[in-house]
Amino acid sequence: MKFQLDAALTGNVLSRVEPGCVWVNGTAHTESVIVPWAGAVEPWGVATFEDLSSEHFERLLAFKPELVLFSSGATLRFAHPRLTQHLMAAGVGVDCMDLHAACRTYNVLTAEGRKVIAALLLK
Repeated sequence: MKFQLDAALTGNVLSRVEPGCVWVNGTAHTESVIVPWAGAVEPWGVATFEDLSSEHFERLLAFKPELVLFSSGATLRFAHPRLTQHLMAAGVGVDCMDLHAACRTYNVLTAEGRKVIAALLLK
């Protein structure tokens, strides 16, 4: 049986999570970020869970994802449905997770070739 290493030809990889910091493709990010399945990592422009608005989630539609993994930080908290209604109306799935779970799940889904975005709150 021939074994072949799966390796992403393109795309982002979340390689490390520390308190208040995630590493994407070897670069540390200490502010909340949007990590698309491919392309540039972008600042999300929201500092805390309490600062979230529907505009923060609506911005994610521009990436045309099939799924958004929302990380509420170190503690799992669910975004109110009114915040994610634009995504749901467009047929984009939204899953809320803590930071570690979102990073693990993101890597699995991108390795499968899925169009997923990690929207990561770090605080």
